[in-house]
Amino acid sequence: MWIASNDRSRAFNGSPLGHGCLERLPASIATSKGADSIRLIDVLWLERGGDHVAAAFEVEHSTSIYSGIVRMLDLALSGSDLHATAGLFLVAPDAREADVRAQLQRPAFSRVADLDISYLPYGELERNREAIARFGSGLKAIKAISSKLA
Repeated sequence: MWIASNDRSRAFNGSPLGHGCLERLPASIATSKGADSIRLIDVLWLERGGDHVAAAFEVEHSTSIYSGIVRMLDLALSGSDLHATAGLFLVAPDAREADVRAQLQRPAFSRVADLDISYLPYGELERNREAIARFGSGLKAIKAISSKLA
């Protein structure tokens, strides 16, 4: 796991969010087009022992949805097939789904329809977190509780 460079030292339950996570991105990602933006994605789930991004999560609790979408696009369109097929998730409070969908209607985001970006509401994570922790592996459970945005 990679935690956004600007959030790594933020505390959660007495420990930094980045504790136990990658200290630096693999070179193929760190030197790709859009790397400065990609390293700010809230969570990157990388395949074990590799440099392929299995999934990316942008958490939009109260921040601009626009900037999260831009970071996801930078990842998906960075010119490398190492992460062009990643599962892309915008994670937000249930009440922000309309805001997320409204942002995606902007002409600037016309390419989003070509990508696999999903909305993952807090409520679904809360309702399913124990089952995911106990039985989940891979992205199957996450995809099951998220909804496509395009």
